[in-house]
Amino acid sequence: MPVQTVDCRAAEPALPVTVARINGVALKKAAEYVAPEELRQRACTELLRQAAIEAALLDADDVVSDDGVISEAAANAIEALLGQNLPLPEASEEACRRYHAAHAGAYRSGERVRVRHILFAVTPGLNLAALRQRAEACLLDVRCHDRQTSSNATDRFADSARELSNCPSGELGGELGWLSANDCAPEFAHELFGHVEVGVLSRLVHSRFGLHVVEVQERDLGVIQPFEAVRGTVANALRQQAFVTALRQYLRLLAAAAMVEGIALEVADTPLLQ
Repeated sequence: MPVQTVDCRAAEPALPVTVARINGVALKKAAEYVAPEELRQRACTELLRQAAIEAALLDADDVVSDDGVISEAAANAIEALLGQNLPLPEASEEACRRYHAAHAGAYRSGERVRVRHILFAVTPGLNLAALRQRAEACLLDVRCHDRQTSSNATDRFADSARELSNCPSGELGGELGWLSANDCAPEFAHELFGHVEVGVLSRLVHSRFGLHVVEVQERDLGVIQPFEAVRGTVANALRQQAFVTALRQYLRLLAAAAMVEGIALEVADTPLLQ
């Protein structure tokens, strides 16, 4: 299981420090800078690795790495540890129906959007701050000239796409045509689908390719799937929510019992899992 992606939130932003340890085990090299979020992930993983050793699920001589990568044996032991300590009850029928009713838009089939975009691509060595400034300036400009709110006949979005976009679609004014969620990178689809906005989005859209200024030209909302058709998917969503909540509380308990140096982690003030 992807233990290293657990969200263990810090009580306050962690600053670069010379020492970062969990019970004396280094999380990084002394002179190495590790971003605060990555350092928190390493801390959470190390808390779980040490708990697995204490539970006799992992040999005490398991090799410790200071780059955040754990052994396969440690990963398997952590999975077993969580299975023992995070028993999750199945969501009731009533809870699943309530969740489906509150999130019906997430269970549509056939949803499509007609989109165009201006891509500011991230490339090695690029100044990200300068790239963001250019993207934000472009976003402000095209929003001020949105054809849906302006009588100006000039299509500023298409002109900007031709001039600025790092995507081949720039030659077509940024046109991507009709897209389904499966046609997009997941992080891009997350910003486009399950919403009702039409027009130039008020925010930059981040993807693995860079920063996007996006205009939703049309929406086809598709059909909401009945509860009976998505019962299993809904139950899985609730199970995942319960797992994340329980895991965060478990990590807080482990942090409260550990000697934590060089990083601020939330700790539990109760011995009970909620």
